[in-house]
Amino acid sequence: MGQSSSKTPADPKNQNWASSVDEFVKDFKMESQMFSPETIDFIKSNLETGNMQGAVSVISNVMKEIENATIHIAVTGESGSGKSSFINALRGVGHEDLDAAACGVVETTMERKPYRHPKIPHVTLWDLPGIGTTTFQPQEYLKKMNFNEYDFFIIVCAQRFKLNDSQLATVIRKMKKNFYLVRTKVDHDVYNQRRAQPKNFCKDKTLQMIREDCLRNLRAIGVNDAGVFLISSFEVSDYDFPKLETTLLEELPAYKRHIFTQCLPCVTDAAIERRKDYLRQKIGLEALQCGALATIPVMGCISDSDVQQLEATLTFYRSYFGLDDASLEHIAKDLHLSVEELKAKLKSPHLLSVEKDDLLWDKPLKKFEKFCSISGELLATGLYFRKTFYLQNHFLDTVVDDAKFLLQKAVIKEQH
Repeated sequence: MGQSSSKTPADPKNQNWASSVDEFVKDFKMESQMFSPETIDFIKSNLETGNMQGAVSVISNVMKEIENATIHIAVTGESGSGKSSFINALRGVGHEDLDAAACGVVETTMERKPYRHPKIPHVTLWDLPGIGTTTFQPQEYLKKMNFNEYDFFIIVCAQRFKLNDSQLATVIRKMKKNFYLVRTKVDHDVYNQRRAQPKNFCKDKTLQMIREDCLRNLRAIGVNDAGVFLISSFEVSDYDFPKLETTLLEELPAYKRHIFTQCLPCVTDAAIERRKDYLRQKIGLEALQCGALATIPVMGCISDSDVQQLEATLTFYRSYFGLDDASLEHIAKDLHLSVEELKAKLKSPHLLSVEKDDLLWDKPLKKFEKFCSISGELLATGLYFRKTFYLQNHFLDTVVDDAKFLLQKAVIKEQH
């Protein structure tokens, strides 16, 4: 006879909870997840052993860490390289806005200067003086510029990768920090090359030539694996700007990705979808936390406080995707429309003015069921049928649709 195992069989109920976590995270790419694999395993292990309070505690700590995360980005480069324009582009700020970084053909930065994101105060870009404008040696320069404060460095150059850039890159790498080389003004290079060689011009070939020049200069100082990104600070949806955003997100700690995503301009469908994914994760984590406590009634009534919270949620989503009233005023002006005409083309500004029964009881349910891939114990608790949760997702879908629609400026103008 075979020996019986002394191991206590796992409780199927707890296994369902743990498998629900796997279902939740499987739809998100690794570079998009705002919590680490270790955190996921820790939550699962608590659920598998029936330690619901432990799972709730882990989720609470993760949410607190995500909400309190800060990001500090150092941007440096030679005078006239386009640092300030790049900082403005990354912050989504116009060059003539009051809090824009000063742009000019001469060095305007002699000391490091912080620029907080206008909507995300946890993100700060530091405009550092070009090392060539100081009397410091590279290592001393980094010390004076508070080297250890930054999550990563961005070295901005236009035209040639110069000696000061290479010296700085070498020291940053020796001090075991990441840096990325951003080659600006490539739109000018493409334009000039087209004018110089109209018959033989090839945009891809021109860009490849610029990239190879940057890589060659990096290899000359022994750096073979640095990221090189060709961008235009005035055409951020073109060239390598989206690729730069993705790379920075991938290499940030998981808990900082959500904060960084909020500060990136929504200039492509991919960028909008990325933001949506992070909010879906946030909604899901909060739901998982509530489900573990088993405190949510099935299909409970929505109170006045719930409605107020939903209003605050919709306001936040609209701001998160650049659809708040102030942003719509800028967009309407650019499209030569009145704000009222623009709002008439959108759905999100009118969500809460729709007849309550139409909005709050029927329409969102099917969308939420589609969103909710978690099965088993979570569904048994009625968690994913609580109206406030599926309404959050309905609001998110609607705002995302509007944000993508506004990318089609030519179509909107034709409609007008």
